[in-house]
Amino acid sequence: MTKDGAWVYILTNYNHTTLYIGVTTDLERRMAEHKSHALPGFTQNYNVDRLVYVERTQSIRDAIEREKQLKRWGRKKKEKLIESSNPLWRDLSES
Repeated sequence: MTKDGAWVYILTNYNHTTLYIGVTTDLERRMAEHKSHALPGFTQNYNVDRLVYVERTQSIRDAIEREKQLKRWGRKKKEKLIESSNPLWRDLSES
């Protein structure tokens, strides 16, 4: 992956009760951290480690802006976004 791109992503837990929105320039590394619960915090506390939505952006700045936008959305709108590309809420990190 090139240094000029970034990702905004949404994670959930097994029962889909919690959503987490994050950004990264290295999605593979970041998902490995989430899956192994390597970093203490929200995702570790709530066992949020299933990638259900991912969006590529041109820059980290764009990813951060998109993250802020998504965080302002209500739950239902976030669910519709996820279901627009992943209707079964599959863990995208497994493919």
